[in-house]
Amino acid sequence: MKKYLIRTFGCQMNEHDSEKISWVLEGMNYRSTDREEDADLIIFNTCAVRKSAEERVYGQIGELKRLKRIKPGLIISICGCMMQRDEVLEIITSKHRHVDIIFGTNNIHKLPQLINNHEKTGETIIDIVEENREIDESIEANRKYSFKSFVNITYGCNNFCTYCIVPYTRGRERSREPEYIIEEIEKLAKTGCKEVTLLGQNVNSYGKTLDKEYSFADLIRDIHKIDGIERIRFMTSHPKDISDELISLYGELDKLCNQLHLPIQSGSNRILKLMNRKYTREDYLKIIDKVRRVKPDISITTDLIVGFPGETEDDFNDTLDLVKKVGFDSAFTFLYSVREGTPAANMKDQVDDEVKNQRFQRLMEVLHPIGLEYNRRYLDQTVEVLVEEVSKNNEEILNGRTNSGKLVHFKGDKGLIGELVDVRITKAKTFTLEGVLVDQ
Repeated sequence: MKKYLIRTFGCQMNEHDSEKISWVLEGMNYRSTDREEDADLIIFNTCAVRKSAEERVYGQIGELKRLKRIKPGLIISICGCMMQRDEVLEIITSKHRHVDIIFGTNNIHKLPQLINNHEKTGETIIDIVEENREIDESIEANRKYSFKSFVNITYGCNNFCTYCIVPYTRGRERSREPEYIIEEIEKLAKTGCKEVTLLGQNVNSYGKTLDKEYSFADLIRDIHKIDGIERIRFMTSHPKDISDELISLYGELDKLCNQLHLPIQSGSNRILKLMNRKYTREDYLKIIDKVRRVKPDISITTDLIVGFPGETEDDFNDTLDLVKKVGFDSAFTFLYSVREGTPAANMKDQVDDEVKNQRFQRLMEVLHPIGLEYNRRYLDQTVEVLVEEVSKNNEEILNGRTNSGKLVHFKGDKGLIGELVDVRITKAKTFTLEGVLVDQ
């Protein structure tokens, strides 16, 4: 029986794509391994959002030359967003000729055919589909967890933010038919899944490509009716498309998790316009106010980019000011890096790396105390935690997340993994909580 190894880079969308690739391979009688030397097939599922991720891929592919010499029958494959870029494809085919199969984001379903063609001919197989408007509903996923799952609801993106490569690598936005989504989640619930995370580059615009009137809020209402599903999460939301109807659900549906991830990227209106985000800081603050009127204790997280081309000290101070006004529980923060093929790559006034790093540190000095303050509110409170795994550092410690997405560490038996348990919080840190299991 042959063995495969998948290396996944990037976002939750890529993680879920890897689960689908795993399902396809297991249908071909491959079995998973964690050891490169044991693998008959190694697949790199790549991300094109940040240059650093691409460089790691090139480095790891280069290291496999030695293993390929030892195991000539080893098949090395690269897929994902990087492969949708012509310049990357040229680098792979010219400098990494030990790569055997190259495919993109739109043709996972063809993997058995690609492997078969390579095994028959011994040649490098390249199969890149620029864009596929049809959604293949025949592919399932080999889920990493039985108790929580990612579920795609849209593919692609129509927003064309000037710093982002995604619309060029994953194509234009298209929504899955709600019937297929509901059917998938019903099957998950019957196999013990308690929590679903709905995925899309912009989940708030779900339904716009359907032939009927059916919104993202409609979809959440229907998922809420499914027996066995206890928690509903989603990401990522775009502020320009979030609706009052969706916001109202936070006050109506108890399965909708008490968390909203709403990327702002910058607190400066001038920079937001350069980013082509199509909203202002004032728009964003109004949304936050609406959400907190409905759900005062909601956990709000965001994305922030430091050092976008042309960002001045005044622009950065606007970001710091907005962070203080909103009071984010936490944030994914990024130093802007040039992505060839995006409009921002050709903008003037690229910010010096030293200035970026200084601003990044100042941003952390504002964000971290706010996050710690929010976490301290959980002290002596009993919270419900979905137990996810054993700690990598201590086998006696379990990790899990609250309804609001807070990571909690506590002592417990690994038999609790996948269960919802009550934990009393005894210690609050900037990024995590610690507690003790409450007797059931």
